[in-house]
Amino acid sequence: MPESLPWWILAAVALFWFIGAYNRIVRLRSGALQAYATLDVTLVRQLEFVQRRLAEELAPPQASSGTQREDVGLKAAAAQLVTLLAATRLKPLDPARIAALATALHTMLSAWQRLYPDAVVSFEADGTLSRPAPLNGRDESAPAPMAWPEPSAAAEIARSQFNQAVEQYNAAIVQFPALLVAWIMQLRPAAPLR
Repeated sequence: MPESLPWWILAAVALFWFIGAYNRIVRLRSGALQAYATLDVTLVRQLEFVQRRLAEELAPPQASSGTQREDVGLKAAAAQLVTLLAATRLKPLDPARIAALATALHTMLSAWQRLYPDAVVSFEADGTLSRPAPLNGRDESAPAPMAWPEPSAAAEIARSQFNQAVEQYNAAIVQFPALLVAWIMQLRPAAPLR
């Protein structure tokens, strides 16, 4: 019995380490999922703003067909974004779904900007106004702020918080001892919304 005591102690330490590492990774993953839930709410608000604006503006009879074509493009981009938001809610940390969501979001924002160039507002990640005049001393490594239809910083702040939560989670699952836990529990890296 005395010879096996060090092995039992080593096994207990390894078990407690594994449980602690797993809990930390799951806590970071949960934080990323909560950040996505907040981001989802703000993206839905942006979509509702776009759809409400499109519904309010009835095309006048003298409108050009080019404006109507862009209007149809914005409606299609908004519909595509609605579909991809619903699909991403099922697995919000799946890199393929986030990449598709980012593409649909950029498509809708580009269509909005073409149709309403003066009704676009861009905020920094901390919520400060970035557009019309960009702030000096902006960190070049940080992602460029998006130009949002609704004049609210909530979407950019939520995107920044989601990206930070994803980066923390990804950093945790590639550190050496925790890497083993992530591999055993089949926890995969997530993708930020760029």
